[in-house]
Amino acid sequence: MLLLPAFVVLLFNYVPLAGLSIAFQNYNPGSGGLFGGEFVGLKWFRTAMALPDFPNIVRNTVVMAVGKIVLGQIFAIIFALLLNEVGNPVYKRTVQTITYFPHFLSWAIIGGIFTDMLSSSGIINQFLGTFGVQPIFFLGSNQWFQPTMIILEVWKEFGWGAIVYLAAMTGINPELYESAAMDGAGRIKGIWHVTLPGIASVIVMLSVLNIGGILNAGFEQILIMYNPAVYQTGDILDTFIYRQGLLDAQYSLSTAIGLFKSVISLVLTLTANYLACRYTDYRIF
Repeated sequence: MLLLPAFVVLLFNYVPLAGLSIAFQNYNPGSGGLFGGEFVGLKWFRTAMALPDFPNIVRNTVVMAVGKIVLGQIFAIIFALLLNEVGNPVYKRTVQTITYFPHFLSWAIIGGIFTDMLSSSGIINQFLGTFGVQPIFFLGSNQWFQPTMIILEVWKEFGWGAIVYLAAMTGINPELYESAAMDGAGRIKGIWHVTLPGIASVIVMLSVLNIGGILNAGFEQILIMYNPAVYQTGDILDTFIYRQGLLDAQYSLSTAIGLFKSVISLVLTLTANYLACRYTDYRIF
């Protein structure tokens, strides 16, 4: 049963690693394949670090990724805690279905909808205008672009993220709540002293996994919704790699930046796992 999935993982996750050799060559598609270019060592890594826009692109990536990870996890936990307190199962399932439905919609659909809604004459600016607020260029202003992307990502994913926490809550022994109630704990204290400690291991696990993706700020979302007017705050590593590699044919440079990003993510994941093991006595691997 594992043979087919193992083959798929090998084919799509490990065989393509041979392409990383491009990062250490002056690669030319007509120079004899992946290993036919002139070996230049770390030339393209130094070139990437020397680019005047590179520090700003890294900063944009980290800011948006951290915002999405932190707020996404906080809202998912809060929503799961609130939903766990709902006694009506029909209402509970209905709300849960509505909130995690956006997860299954692609950013091509959501981006098209919100591009219209967030335009200067869109429904959101019309609503704000009833309170005397001047139109806000959410997708055309460097001041508003990053918060807009973070909020949209959190809205899209918090319902789906809450599923894991709700599943963890079902494993908490109900007798703990009864004991807490006998000791005089209300709902708030029951959540604080029983529910949160009961799902602490899941919170740590997801935090460790999310830290590994701290340089993944949402390629599809940004690519669909950004424009040259917001490159200063909206350009991230993935969109920069896309433009350099596929649009400008700078294959070696884009591969070097992609490898840099992957190495940083690996180091952050291992570090987070080590810290989680040391301070919370919980580890993933």
